[in-house]
Amino acid sequence: MLRGDPVTLLSLLLEIDQLKGPMKKKDIRILLVDDEPDILEILSYNLSAEGYQVFTAKNGMEGVSKAKKKQPHLIVLDLMMPEMDGIEACETIRSTKGLENTIITFLTARGEDYSQVAGFDAGADDYITKPIKPKVLISKVKALLRRLKEEESASDEIVTVGNIVINREEYKIVNNGIELVLPRKEFELLSLLTSKPGKVFTREVILDRVWGNEVVVGGRTIDVHIRKLREKIGEEHFKTIKGVGYKFVL
Repeated sequence: MLRGDPVTLLSLLLEIDQLKGPMKKKDIRILLVDDEPDILEILSYNLSAEGYQVFTAKNGMEGVSKAKKKQPHLIVLDLMMPEMDGIEACETIRSTKGLENTIITFLTARGEDYSQVAGFDAGADDYITKPIKPKVLISKVKALLRRLKEEESASDEIVTVGNIVINREEYKIVNNGIELVLPRKEFELLSLLTSKPGKVFTREVILDRVWGNEVVVGGRTIDVHIRKLREKIGEEHFKTIKGVGYKFVL
């Protein structure tokens, strides 16, 4: 259960106001999916009062249905729910045309590595452990709006690295003629590493550039995403520099 008072949530939204960018609050659609009515009521009230378009669902199945209809920019998805849990809902959303790039943040009381790995494997972008620390929640929302602002101003840039074609606008990859649609964080990690082939990116730089330097993530987060990229793009392209980080090689 997400615990927080209206004052804390209002402070969060006031910090959001300080961010400048072409994406306005009234244009941002947020879907809240949780089986706890109190959570939905508190978050929905405060976010709606600040001008956001907010939609709610009480389980994973309803959440998937609402996501298809409303096409939200962000989905806050509880992990443990009746009828359809968060993992299955996330996988369904990720495989739905038009929702591949929706930002998904899991909300759960579990803190075990298994839950985090399962969430990222399902295609989640971020992971928030309850009870939520206000600073972590604020950093997540700031990172979200920063990404939306970057997408708003992005051009139809297509980058070719070896046999890999990266379409930054559509978040699509063509590898040896085969089109791939990667989860957002996998795409951003690949984009970072391929921006300078052969350059070693430290774990600190990767966390800062891909997840945001204020976002708290598990120690295995980068490793999980690198493993998935190796499976999809090719193991030979991603080299581990022990104790330092990773680099992309052609």
